[in-house]
Amino acid sequence: MTSYTNSGSIEFKFFRPQARSVRVMGDFNGWAHPGLPLEHLGDGWWAASVCFNPGSYRFRYLADGIWYTDFASNGIELTKYGYNSLLVVSSGAVPAAA
Repeated sequence: MTSYTNSGSIEFKFFRPQARSVRVMGDFNGWAHPGLPLEHLGDGWWAASVCFNPGSYRFRYLADGIWYTDFASNGIELTKYGYNSLLVVSSGAVPAAA
């Protein structure tokens, strides 16, 4: 799932108790490794926060080499590679660092 933090950044949060590694891959990082690593919070939860410029982005989680769609995001879209999650960042969010 995605949500705004108090500072205006976007938090990615993912539940996968058995995972050893979770990353967010998307058009904002060229779908390229290493992607955005999520930190293991315990009790099966993983999270990371990042600042984005306003706009819409596509992403998926990559946990131990398996792709996952976030159906709790701002929407999904079918591509030839499967379902991508949509993230829509409003103009009130904190801009990405230059």
